[in-house]
Amino acid sequence: MSAGGQNLSFGLLLPGQFQWLDAAGPVDLINSHSRPVVQGLTSLGLPQELVEKAPVITWHYISSDRSPIQASSGPPLLPTATYADCPPLDYLVVPGPDPTAPLPPGCAEFLKERFEGLKGLLTVCTGSTAVATTGLLDGYKVCTNKFALKALHAAGLLNKKVTWVGDRRWIVDRKVWSAAGVTAGLDLGAEFVRVNFDPKLVEFLKGVVEYKANPDQPDDFAYILEGIDYNN
Repeated sequence: MSAGGQNLSFGLLLPGQFQWLDAAGPVDLINSHSRPVVQGLTSLGLPQELVEKAPVITWHYISSDRSPIQASSGPPLLPTATYADCPPLDYLVVPGPDPTAPLPPGCAEFLKERFEGLKGLLTVCTGSTAVATTGLLDGYKVCTNKFALKALHAAGLLNKKVTWVGDRRWIVDRKVWSAAGVTAGLDLGAEFVRVNFDPKLVEFLKGVVEYKANPDQPDDFAYILEGIDYNN
């Protein structure tokens, strides 16, 4: 499944007031494997032949318009595309907004229009509960933030057509890649590059970024949902 040498188009949805690390973690980790970044690592000992195996990644930062978006922290972010003019995408990353807030106007329609054509949808934290309100995750096994899952279950606000998974850091079900709370997005990103990019390149980058990814299980935070039958 290596994407070496390919031209890939990624989108990052900017829903407003999302958790910054939800986006910054997996986006930066995935982009660290892109050819322009990798080219600069030859001075650190990366063989030139691995540079040719790195994908060329183009990122699109998507919102309803091009007004600055403020995440939970960090600087205001400038969208580069709107729901109306976003180019075709191979992959879309959805970070986690307030789980009780509605999607921005036009966002649900954008997600429904693009989902079928995506190679993969990556959600982090409450990004999955937001997407689930569109019905696109019906029939999928999906992770989300455990405290949010607990609260939404108690309030009767969970989409029960989704099979929610509360004892994993991340899960992949067909083309839906979902991570649990915030930092699990890094682990999801690590699994994505492991599956899709050249293994020697991925192994070299592990040392460069100095990150040892957590597996999907065991999940140290599964205790949060012990005794809660959140799928009923």
